[in-house]
Amino acid sequence: MLGFEFLRNFNYPYLADSLTEFWRRWHISLSTWFRDYVYIPLGGNRRGRSRQILNLLIVWFLTGLWHGASYNFILWGLYYGVLLILEKFVLHRLLEKLPSWLRHIYALFFIVVGWVIFYFEDFGQLGSFMAGLFGGHGAASSWDAVVLILRYLPLLLIAAVASTPLCAKLMARVRAKRAGGVITALLCLASLFLCTCALVDQSYNPFLYFRF
Repeated sequence: MLGFEFLRNFNYPYLADSLTEFWRRWHISLSTWFRDYVYIPLGGNRRGRSRQILNLLIVWFLTGLWHGASYNFILWGLYYGVLLILEKFVLHRLLEKLPSWLRHIYALFFIVVGWVIFYFEDFGQLGSFMAGLFGGHGAASSWDAVVLILRYLPLLLIAAVASTPLCAKLMARVRAKRAGGVITALLCLASLFLCTCALVDQSYNPFLYFRF
């Protein structure tokens, strides 16, 4: 709107089939900044494997701390640091032998667990949620999860489709039509209306980055 052109910051990260690829696609500007201004000045991968592992741990510790001065953010950063180190030095050959769909499930599993760590600042709540995530609260809790999934299934399906290039391809075809501008504007207004309804439905919605 103001004439600035920015590089793409997210490139369909949930299509990644490894955590390394996920972080090449997710928050690209942040990853690039830490690479250029922290990882490389520390020596990068030019001073041996041990120093490279230490540099990666420092970068991911600082990445977690960048999101907030809370232990869960630091744990989240180190969680990814350790997993990415394992991928780089231990798991990469094994992952290359697996079919792409299985690599994708592997990546999504650890990404979802990572978001749980990111969300809960209270470690007691984090532990309880993790236990429930793996069936630690019994069958009743599992049924509650099924009910929640069914309740939000339409939104989950929309989000799943929106995480792929399909929507962008469809919008490109719409814009190519004679009335493409009008259709695009109407779709934007409809999306704005639905988002506003979702916000009004909740009592308190602080801006996410006020926490950081």
